[in-house]
Amino acid sequence: MSAIPQTAPYPVFQGNGVIEFVKREVPEPQSGQLLVACKANALCASDLGQYHGGSAIAPGHEAAGIVVSVGQNTSVPVGTPGVIFLMDFCGTCRNCKLGVTNQCKSKRADYGFSCDGGYGPYALVNENVFLPVDNDLPLDEATLLLDVMGTGGHAVFRANNAHLDPQSLLITGSGPIGLGVLAMAKLILGHDFPVLITDMVPFRLDIAESLGGLPVNISENSLSDGLDDHGYQTVDLAIDSSGVTSARRAALDKLDQRGVQVCVGHGGALPLEVSPDLISTERTILGSEYFRFDELAANLELLTNNREFLGRIITHRYPIEELNQAYETFIGKDSGKVIAVQ
Repeated sequence: MSAIPQTAPYPVFQGNGVIEFVKREVPEPQSGQLLVACKANALCASDLGQYHGGSAIAPGHEAAGIVVSVGQNTSVPVGTPGVIFLMDFCGTCRNCKLGVTNQCKSKRADYGFSCDGGYGPYALVNENVFLPVDNDLPLDEATLLLDVMGTGGHAVFRANNAHLDPQSLLITGSGPIGLGVLAMAKLILGHDFPVLITDMVPFRLDIAESLGGLPVNISENSLSDGLDDHGYQTVDLAIDSSGVTSARRAALDKLDQRGVQVCVGHGGALPLEVSPDLISTERTILGSEYFRFDELAANLELLTNNREFLGRIITHRYPIEELNQAYETFIGKDSGKVIAVQ
């Protein structure tokens, strides 16, 4: 393994879509910390606030890399590949003791938002957020464990656990998170489980169809007509990845009695009337935020056994030096998951 330089080029998001690389000192790990050489980071719509508004730190919260230096009181060996969990959970609060680490009451960091993340050449993290992966798993594919599989699978579990006998699922929005929900629904609920999925971008709907989804192009059809075309008038589960008010409301209108709606996409609202929308139909509405750290191990096994299937979600890879071009591709929407590699 090559020596760690004293300085390295870190991307600086200046705002208005301008990214420049500036040399900065490479940090040294302290007790309980790992220094990870970042090798891949997936682009996410959550980065767009930093892309447009600027950021004092290197963004990137879907990072995979290799441990190159360790502090005292750590057990992960130098040379270990793995992924970084976004939320540096405390491990001792009420929620963490239950394993609900995505709801930690005393978070120490959000990597890529409050301190340097995966677009930088190195990320300094606490050991508890690092999950080792097998050496033969490419690190660009390992990023699928995070927002795609982690966030997508967590939303599917929350929906499924709130319904006694679900027989159909509607996903509103086929961006990377929506595609992740679809792929995880197929792996968790069964490849024959019917999953309808909406969008206005044919490129993404084509990916959804390749994953076994039933596509509904809402630029050409109403949601009702799109569902009718596939033989459905109502659905049991609905998961919104769009964050669009009208999409959520339209999905709620299609929920059957006892139906469950999960909101995983940030933004927007959900207007409703309590009596007809909730009480008389006994529907359930849930939120779903990221995922629990302890879900990673099972997802790693799923990824190992379904690499070709899940890999369809990654459509573009760019070297880190072309990060601007990567964002232009991602914003253009004719893409699935876009990965920056180092």
